[in-house]
Amino acid sequence: MGRSVLIADDHPLFRQALTLAVGQVAPDARIVEAGTLPAASRLACELDDLALVLLDLKMPGAVGFSGIALIHAEKPEVPILVVSSAEGESAAEEARAFGAIGFLRKDSDLVKIEEAVAKALGGHAPAGSSTPRGDAELEPIRNEVAGLTPMQLKVLLAVLDGQLNKQIAYGLGITEATVKAHMTAIMKKLDVRNRTQAALVARSLGLHLQH
Repeated sequence: MGRSVLIADDHPLFRQALTLAVGQVAPDARIVEAGTLPAASRLACELDDLALVLLDLKMPGAVGFSGIALIHAEKPEVPILVVSSAEGESAAEEARAFGAIGFLRKDSDLVKIEEAVAKALGGHAPAGSSTPRGDAELEPIRNEVAGLTPMQLKVLLAVLDGQLNKQIAYGLGITEATVKAHMTAIMKKLDVRNRTQAALVARSLGLHLQH
């Protein structure tokens, strides 16, 4: 039975490099590419035989760790291997906290990437993928954010981006009443009542990461 690997990165040359890496360890895999988070999210939902997602954090439609959170919410059984240039020692731990099985920097050599892809396709976490310790203050919030539905995540990200309900409804193809219903559910789940708590939610999603 065939299997698909989704490569989500906005740089065509890097997608090509990852395609070569996947081809070396899984020549039978069908490779599907996406250059934006919305496209990656759509493909992840459409592919019934999806076996692995290679995901860049910094691409159109994604902020911080929102890409991991969204795709993990849509396909929790599919391993996500982050290949990113994101800076900071905590980036790898935070990526795993949102559902990624591993984190590789883009300057990793091809052999290391191939090894990580092979382990991920074999059902094993790549080396160094220990249980994240995380920030004690952010950990419970991060867990709650990770538990939101895909649509709730999309609404939350739009709100944190400063969009009005009317804009969110238009962008997601839903009614304003539905947006309000999602926001009520989100606020209840996250126990958000003021700007300070909202800021903690934003921090938990890594919205402070530099692009």
